Amino acid sequence: MRRGDKQLPLDVRVDPMMKVSIIVPVLNEIATLPALLERLRLLALHGCEVILVDGGSDDGSPSLARCAGFNVLQAPRSRARQMNVGAAQAQGDLLLFLHADTLLPFGADMLITQSLHTDQRQWGRFDVRIAGKPPVLRLVAWFMNYRSHLSGIATGDQAIFVTRSAF
Repeated sequence: MRRGDKQLPLDVRVDPMMKVSIIVPVLNEIATLPALLERLRLLALHGCEVILVDGGSDDGSPSLARCAGFNVLQAPRSRARQMNVGAAQAQGDLLLFLHADTLLPFGADMLITQSLHTDQRQWGRFDVRIAGKPPVLRLVAWFMNYRSHLSGIATGDQAIFVTRSAF
């Protein structure tokens, strides 16, 4: 995992026990939701708050998520609007914005809090690993991660996390 380049002021400390809120914008994600919800269920058992924000799905995505026991909010169709609606409702100290087709590594909550606590940063991201057989996908992922490392710029596919105060 690589972390963001923004440093916290010297007098600010990140508590490793801060609550993580995971915000997932959803739009017609029925094919990817079962794997995502299973992974999110494990994080919810560790105390993470999980909020899915639907932008008007017509494939049953919200019903599937609700039946699995997850909180689903409604918002106008727009990834940014959906993320902002989720952030406004989130109770966590740390916000993690996750694409519905992105799976977090096991123990992501601990990795996030350790990363922010250890490096005294306000935000970070995960490296991308792209599933698929074409070898070029590994090269694309490497370039995305390298670009982020050099520039401090992250994309939504990298599961961006940020302290509430920095957000």
